[in-house]
Amino acid sequence: MLKGVATLRFEDQTIEMKPGEILNIPEAAISQFKTETDNHMGFAAYLEPFSQYPVLQQRVLFVLEQLPSEVQLDFLDDARFCVTIDNYEPGIGWSFLMPTPGPPGNGSRCVVLRPKLSTASEQFAMYVIAHEFAHAFLRNGGWGEITDIEEAADAMAASWGFHRPEHTGWAI
Repeated sequence: MLKGVATLRFEDQTIEMKPGEILNIPEAAISQFKTETDNHMGFAAYLEPFSQYPVLQQRVLFVLEQLPSEVQLDFLDDARFCVTIDNYEPGIGWSFLMPTPGPPGNGSRCVVLRPKLSTASEQFAMYVIAHEFAHAFLRNGGWGEITDIEEAADAMAASWGFHRPEHTGWAI
């Protein structure tokens, strides 16, 4: 039961609802809310590997939520897309599960992030996360006329609002 006033914001509209009040909510607002809620729930599997790194987990979620909806849906609809934590140990190596590659052009889309992104500057960490998501979306290929895969990932991350900072942002 609603006890206070609920506020719904959609595009440039703000709608307030009091307990017991019935509103006509635009279909587009309901659709947007459902999509955002479904995506957030779908992102849970991508966030679980970062449970021991809450700062990094929040950064990954923030970047995922900023991606265009077609990118979010591309990730959510592809069982080969995954996000995991780099668990490298000197003298031992790495261990993580990666989906098997598909047909040519459909390789595994596993994004592996280092725990030290938790201690990097926020701007740098989010840029790195977005850059790696761009690689996954581009399937480690070019973008438009940009054929260099690193330049393509940088350009796509920038188009999402995550520009490459001048400094790495690693904490000393």
